[in-house]
Amino acid sequence: MAPSGAIAGSGGIKAPSAARVDWVDYAKGICIIMVVMMHSVLGVELAAGETGFMHVAVAFAKPFRMPDFFLISGLFLALVIDRDWRTYLDRKVVHFAYFYVVWVTIQFGFKAPAFVAEAGWHHVGLLYLEAFIEPFGTLWFIYLLPIFFVVTKLTRKLPPLAIWLVAAALETARITTGWTVIDEFCARFVYFYSGYLFAPYVFALSDRARKHPALALAALATWALVNAGLVVSGASEWTLVSLLLGFAGACAIITMGTLLARAHWMNVLRFCGEHSIVIYLAFFLPMAASRTLLLRSGIIPDIGMVSLIVTVAGVIGALAIWQAALRLNARFLFERPDAFWIAPKKVAPMLQAAE
Repeated sequence: MAPSGAIAGSGGIKAPSAARVDWVDYAKGICIIMVVMMHSVLGVELAAGETGFMHVAVAFAKPFRMPDFFLISGLFLALVIDRDWRTYLDRKVVHFAYFYVVWVTIQFGFKAPAFVAEAGWHHVGLLYLEAFIEPFGTLWFIYLLPIFFVVTKLTRKLPPLAIWLVAAALETARITTGWTVIDEFCARFVYFYSGYLFAPYVFALSDRARKHPALALAALATWALVNAGLVVSGASEWTLVSLLLGFAGACAIITMGTLLARAHWMNVLRFCGEHSIVIYLAFFLPMAASRTLLLRSGIIPDIGMVSLIVTVAGVIGALAIWQAALRLNARFLFERPDAFWIAPKKVAPMLQAAE
């Protein structure tokens, strides 16, 4: 495992000597757990009609939860952006499109009975087709990633600073059309592009945190207080403040991941980060099942505790589904079959968020 990440170079970064970078997996692990927590907590609270103590954690993470995930997704793009279009589209578009189709079909299958009861089969068919234009449920992240990859490659010969300024302006414009792809592209592209453009600085930040852990901890404490204060006051939603908090939170998670990797603590986070997209694809089922069971049984009266249990069930349940799929010859759920590759492959990798 590379001890300090990638090496900065002109126009990008060089590949680390090992297959994975430890702090990146820790950071991704933190991010995916925050995503599962958000869906779990808000789902429980909506169904129960009340909030619990976990609502505070979700509110605290809101300014940086998705910005960090997108920034990390763009972090290694400089290594592969100059590939030929066929290979690039295979790895960055077809790859995610395959898993989107598989998992939108699975999610839709579970929700179809409720849709049928509301409006009949004809309406259900239209809703399914609409899912390929308007991302369905929790899957919008892997719908949007290929768009980011393509836009970044198409614009790579344009002045990077100009692209970044446009992306930042789109985030601050708070564009709301009602279409997820448009709205989330405008709100998130600046973070993805920053991961691509400023990767050497991100790795330098990680290196400094690893060399100066006491200073890094002090910076994290300061950030946590500022972030919490702005969230409580409502200022975190202000124009420009949200952009700054997104980047500050991303830097904080990167620093946190680095310190955990340095100390070799909480390896469960690293494991979750290594399989973050596996968790992202499959957590909806154990999350929904555990939420329904706990709320209907009433065995646990505290909504905050129910939310916490549902979050844990979502993460562990997703990993359990993945392991069951591998053992039951259903690998197609998490591995793209040869028939769905449009470019030659050297190795058949497990599903990964980005290179």
